[in-house]
Amino acid sequence: MRRPHGFTLIELLVAITIMAVLAVLSWRGLDGMSRAREQAAIRGDEVLALQAGLAQWGTDLDSITARPHTTPLDWDGRALRLTRRSSGAASEGLRVVAWSRRTLADGNSWWMRWESGPLVSLAQWNQAWNQAALWAQNPGDAERQREVPVARAEGWQIFYYRNNAWTNPLSAGDAAPVALPDGVRLVLNLSAGQAFAGTLTRDCVSPQLAGSQP
Repeated sequence: MRRPHGFTLIELLVAITIMAVLAVLSWRGLDGMSRAREQAAIRGDEVLALQAGLAQWGTDLDSITARPHTTPLDWDGRALRLTRRSSGAASEGLRVVAWSRRTLADGNSWWMRWESGPLVSLAQWNQAWNQAALWAQNPGDAERQREVPVARAEGWQIFYYRNNAWTNPLSAGDAAPVALPDGVRLVLNLSAGQAFAGTLTRDCVSPQLAGSQP
């Protein structure tokens, strides 16, 4: 009778090599799927953050209010500060909101939003208005606690709409305006490597901004 033969050493090595190659290919495929899923989630979060930021931008401008001895809207080239109604009860008074672009600890430049707490007195408004300007230039820990990064941006510009034309608020012809502009244009230069990159332009016109309109 013939004796049964097992696998030779060469056959075992070949089989092990084939299984190792298949395992590596399978791992690479799973790793690629995982990375693609993570990248898609990151891009999705970036889109949602930008959409929420632009929606908040429009809400802030729509909620601008002019009160005696306060400044409703101001652009100094670094930050856009505004005085708006609180979104809660009328007893909460006003809030000061600021938008600016600043470099964070991660080394990236971000378009950001800052908001004060409820303000019920002129002294509180003055303090918050000055704090918003400080936040845009050299913020401390107290100012950073109220900031929200929206999107990475390389630069941004603001234009006012008056007399049927868009103008630079810092130009001589538009210095120290008496009334609110009829519109505000946001030009945001989004950084590369995000879900959205390049130049984004957003125009906002509302009854609160149209100072000459009924």
